[in-house]
Amino acid sequence: MITEEVMPLNYTEPIEFGKAKRKQRRKILLKGLLFLAPSIILFSIFVFYPMIRTIYLSFFLTNQAGATTVYVGLQNYMDIFTSPIFLKSLKSTFLFVLYTLPGTIILSLFLAVIANEKLKGIDFFRMIFSSSMGVSVAAASVFWMFLFHPSIGFINRGLAALGIAKIGWLTDPHWALLSVSISTIWMNIGFTFLILLGGLQSIDSHLYESAAIDGAGYFYKLRRITLPMLSPTLFFVMTVSVINAFQTFGQIDMLTKGGPSNETNLIVYGIYREAFVNYQYGSASAEAIILFIIILIMTLVQFKVGERKVHYQ
Repeated sequence: MITEEVMPLNYTEPIEFGKAKRKQRRKILLKGLLFLAPSIILFSIFVFYPMIRTIYLSFFLTNQAGATTVYVGLQNYMDIFTSPIFLKSLKSTFLFVLYTLPGTIILSLFLAVIANEKLKGIDFFRMIFSSSMGVSVAAASVFWMFLFHPSIGFINRGLAALGIAKIGWLTDPHWALLSVSISTIWMNIGFTFLILLGGLQSIDSHLYESAAIDGAGYFYKLRRITLPMLSPTLFFVMTVSVINAFQTFGQIDMLTKGGPSNETNLIVYGIYREAFVNYQYGSASAEAIILFIIILIMTLVQFKVGERKVHYQ
């Protein structure tokens, strides 16, 4: 009878291999954390801590120094939603977004389509169309303040020349929010125009050449090629524009101070006034949390609804 010699199994090699692999993973993780450390520190100081602190303060009453005095739980939130001033600011904020978003997108898209044409001297017009991006909010607000001035403003002087009565653009409750919206559209056009122009220039020219061979006209190519291929850029621009509109502050502070009759008292300006004028940091923090939730919901809705119509290459 022939017997085969059975080699003993070595169980130590797989165990040592597993230990070495785990050690290597820990080294990779540690190295990655070291590279991320500066960003983590900055985000912790300027994003995470302020957010946690804001949530904490929203449950308290505070003194003028910002120190907590009395725990009130959800009372700050209940007071906010029963406050007519906040409800009016909420309405004004949504109206402001409704005024500024379509105007900014449509005008910027129109200018981007024009600037994308291969014409002589078009680079000059691209610079002009994007020039508002280089103007600060304060400088632009001063410029529009002179335009909207009731007596020496260029707009009212033009209306007077046409025999039309002067309008209190920034002092009339019926016109103030619309006036601020017009100035905001002008301020936002530069950035939106540049993003859309970049999206247009990234579209493959062969698509237009193939459509031209098939006899497609300009507007057919615009509807069937340009807009579908530009949809990811439009989706990005719309999302960013909505967030920026909800966070508008500078032009409100410069042009109307939230007036007249709180018609332009947007939520962000209301938070500023509640915190740094009335020194009610608790209720201001609660308003900030509500604004964060509103922007979060709006962004999620955009991703849920709008992304379905986005055509990715």
